[in-house]
Amino acid sequence: MRPINEAHVAEPGLAVVEVAARDDQTALAVQELLATLCAIAPADRTTREPGEPGVRLRCFLDLRQAPVSQSR
Repeated sequence: MRPINEAHVAEPGLAVVEVAARDDQTALAVQELLATLCAIAPADRTTREPGEPGVRLRCFLDLRQAPVSQSR
């Protein structure tokens, strides 16, 4: 995965979460769970790193904002 950009964590309440899981469904389910708790910029897909087990997913959270489903 690419390095974390300083802008992604520039203020309190911003976070980058990296998920490692056995399969795409599990990683995406974790991301969906996080989206119920706070505002999130979700990943479109998972990635596989050669020589490492499972898949990886990175999403960006903003704990300062309510989830999109709750803000409407």
